[in-house]
Amino acid sequence: MANSRVRTLIWWRKWAKKDWAIAAVAFTVIVFGLTLISDSWRNEVDSKLNHPFDLNPAAEVVGLTLLRNAKDRGALCLDGSLPGYHFQKGFGSGSNNWLLHIEGGGWCNTLSSCSLRKMTALGSSKHMENQVRFSGILSRDPLQNPDFFNWNKVKIRYCDGASFAGHPESEIKKGSRLFFRGQLIWETLMDELLSIGLSSAKQALLSGCSAGGLATLIHCDDFRELLPRDATVKCLADAGFFLDEKDIIGNSSMGSFYNDVVKLQGVAKSLHKDCVARTEPSKCLFPEEIIKHIKTPLFIVNPAYDFWQIQHILVPAESDSYHYWKSCRLSISRCSPDQINILQGFRNSLLKSLYELQQRKEGGVFINSCFIHCQTWIAETWHSAKSPRINNKTIADSVGDWYFNREVVKQIDCPYPCNPTCYNMDFS
Repeated sequence: MANSRVRTLIWWRKWAKKDWAIAAVAFTVIVFGLTLISDSWRNEVDSKLNHPFDLNPAAEVVGLTLLRNAKDRGALCLDGSLPGYHFQKGFGSGSNNWLLHIEGGGWCNTLSSCSLRKMTALGSSKHMENQVRFSGILSRDPLQNPDFFNWNKVKIRYCDGASFAGHPESEIKKGSRLFFRGQLIWETLMDELLSIGLSSAKQALLSGCSAGGLATLIHCDDFRELLPRDATVKCLADAGFFLDEKDIIGNSSMGSFYNDVVKLQGVAKSLHKDCVARTEPSKCLFPEEIIKHIKTPLFIVNPAYDFWQIQHILVPAESDSYHYWKSCRLSISRCSPDQINILQGFRNSLLKSLYELQQRKEGGVFINSCFIHCQTWIAETWHSAKSPRINNKTIADSVGDWYFNREVVKQIDCPYPCNPTCYNMDFS
């Protein structure tokens, strides 16, 4: 038994950081795949991507803080527990600068999927880790995070299931023990952060990954309005640009799913009034519509071949009954030429949806040709010697150039498989 343990420890230590980062993501997606149910298939996967096995010794452990006034204000997670965040104080030249990052975690669209969700960290602070490691865009290491390393940094935990946009009026109609308080959580959290220094920010960046990236888009202008007029305030959405596209058999599965989320949690009240007056509220939850109304400078980081969107929007499992796409969904290297052509069409839809943002001088984009999802929270994909690059710039380089107005950043990668620097996930 002792020899077995020694061999296991040696094997464990042989893996490089890159191996652990990729294995962690792959493992969590596999676990998710084994626990799918019909109406919660989008709930877990991108939240798990926010909790890698971060073995980077430079990543500091940061404790969980529960919102102080949440109970009095009714700002509660799905299960009624208090929402939380992780705060790391800035120092030196970054003492008055703030970076907020909203974690991802999908959405719940039915009472049953929300009820399952409330028994996890995505719906209850009772299940959240008390400590997390800050890496990538949250890192304190100047080599890993050159532009934001010494800022005040906040990781916002996601426990409402509707990108911080749900409203309690919907609870009465449903008659369940679920709390749809996303908007209240957002407002209460902002008040608490303002009280501990955010109100004096000189520079601020609101960011988020996946469903957290969507939350960033929803609340971007509201965030700007909370801060001093002379502060530099911008927003960054990572892998949060979900497309309103039909799947391979012509179904609008994502549109239908968002429609359920909006109706269940009363999300329409958090969406832009002009959009809601013009079209179905669920349409206004898609980023293509949201960015039409955002006035705050905005940066979009997104892979052109976002594996989450390919697996759940373009080719959801129920639309591939003959398993023609089974291998391609798991690894882009296993796609046939015909399938690659369809993926190129999906990429073209993304670029078309971003066209208006690209025309704005203050807007920035980094669209690489990788088969991955979120990229800002992992050191290996944010900024390292082996990070994905476009025109020899990492994501961190590009975001920094944009934020500090060092140059205009419109980084659009060539189509797959042109970029050898990509991390392409392989779940096969």
